[in-house]
Amino acid sequence: MPSRVKSTPPKSSSASLRKSTRRFTIYALLGGASCLFLIPFVWLVITSLKPIEQSMTMPPSWIPRAYYADVGAGRIEVTRDYRTTQAGAVAAVADGEGGTKAVFYSAAQLADLARGGVAVRLLYRVEEGWWRVTEKLPASADAGTVPRWRFVPAAGVESRVVFRWENYPNALHRLDGGSDDPASLASKHRVSFTRFAGNSLIICILGVIGTVFSNAIVAYGFARVRWKGRDAFFAVTLATMMVPFPVLMVPLYSVFKELHMIGTLMPLWVPAWFGSAFNIFLMRQFFRTIPEELSEAARIDGCGEWTIFWRIILPLSKPVLVTAGVLHFLYAWNDFMGPLLYLTRKETFPLSLALQSFQAQTGGVQWHHLMAASTVTIIPVIVLFFFAQKTFVQGIATTGSKS
Repeated sequence: MPSRVKSTPPKSSSASLRKSTRRFTIYALLGGASCLFLIPFVWLVITSLKPIEQSMTMPPSWIPRAYYADVGAGRIEVTRDYRTTQAGAVAAVADGEGGTKAVFYSAAQLADLARGGVAVRLLYRVEEGWWRVTEKLPASADAGTVPRWRFVPAAGVESRVVFRWENYPNALHRLDGGSDDPASLASKHRVSFTRFAGNSLIICILGVIGTVFSNAIVAYGFARVRWKGRDAFFAVTLATMMVPFPVLMVPLYSVFKELHMIGTLMPLWVPAWFGSAFNIFLMRQFFRTIPEELSEAARIDGCGEWTIFWRIILPLSKPVLVTAGVLHFLYAWNDFMGPLLYLTRKETFPLSLALQSFQAQTGGVQWHHLMAASTVTIIPVIVLFFFAQKTFVQGIATTGSKS
């Protein structure tokens, strides 16, 4: 008898279409959510490239621009102050010191002056919708220089897209809070950006080493070593996660004060060498996913617990070790409360505290410089996560897969 070939029905096109639509919808939602999270960072970078007068405008402008107009000395760069809402004129009036100054009067104000018999010398007419523009002085201009201003038609203001890259070196130069006057007291106590960055790196690197080393040892004891009361001690360890840092601030400060560590970087990285409940839990759950047979085979070959931990467990635990290290680096790099509490001298400030002191400078906040300094501070964190993201995600995804 001829053999019968069993035919498979063709795949339904409607099912394939539904699968493609579902996948497209998921990717679109994830992409949209990613864009929402990126908006603050994009705004930070864009604001760092603007002049200060455009950093806090309402409505906000997304593109940095430079404006050019004629204010009496040719076409130069200007700032747009405001737009007139009514017609009027600019007149010359006495300034009380034997000279004259230019003042804008609306049409109603001019009528009131005329009825009062006050004579004013009109310089030029101003129509509704004109811009008042002011000469943009260079950074090297004398502090007593008075910028020129003028009302010009909207068509007389030229707009160009200009990115102010000079904001970055200027921001790093001013991050120390010193004065531009070399003879001032502040200039004699300048602290460079590299010093602030070096302090942050010292805190982060020593803290990461301590976090990985101490937590791995404790987590191994909870995961692979059998001893009486192990689970009870682990539960107590997890319970410490519920104690907020403000509750511990005063006792910790007293301890570090008795150890003569206040004013140094030690209170910011030494605690990382004594373990933390979250990282212990993270590593313990990962260690439990490693087959027990590997440890048993090592014991048969005569290996002790330390050899098993160092030569078998740690090489297989690279993802969770990197994850704990990255998490602590992010925490230490962004920590503000700890440096504010323990540090007393500007020379020991990390970048997080230096940014706050930059914002508190007298003379108002230079928002474009603050955004530029903040962007430079964020870049190392982005670079770190970019290179460690694969291992980081693997460490998070595989943790806790075995109870």
